[in-house]
Amino acid sequence: MVLSKLAQEVSDALVATVKGTDDVLSAVKNQVTGALKDVTDMATAGLDAVSDVVHGSVSAASQVGASLTDAVKDTVSSAVQGVSEVGGDVLAAASKAAHGAVAGAADVGGDVAQVAVSAVEGAVEAAGSVGASTVDAAREAAVGAVKAADEVSDEVGKSVREALMAAASLPRDVIEKVVKGS
Repeated sequence: MVLSKLAQEVSDALVATVKGTDDVLSAVKNQVTGALKDVTDMATAGLDAVSDVVHGSVSAASQVGASLTDAVKDTVSSAVQGVSEVGGDVLAAASKAAHGAVAGAADVGGDVAQVAVSAVEGAVEAAGSVGASTVDAAREAAVGAVKAADEVSDEVGKSVREALMAAASLPRDVIEKVVKGS
């Protein structure tokens, strides 16, 4: 597994933080939000960093034995909310966060299809909480998840598409357009 420098730093910080607490998801959320607030230029470097931050968080969650699907949903939600708090593009963040989650799950041998569903759910949840369009967030997160899955392999891409289509929690018409259009 090759993590970017930022992803590795986030992973290391999260592992250290989580080892000192029983509340894994709160530790992940606090670290993700803090890391995103540290990035000053959300228009360029910050949005590129979203994928790395989420990727590092997935790596950390796997190292401490957390449920990847639970950690991913909370991490993606935190990342999107963090971008919103610093005035960044919430929809671009949803896409990049889902991409980072799927790439991270593939790197650690997690259930990439279920992680993709959790990532989209987290993006939708966050969009709703910050007043952004949940439909647009679902679409952008699904695009990011499918793109990352396709980068792993055709088989993983197919698995992610099937999981997204089967998820009752996601807007089927939106997901169907993404799956058929990709």
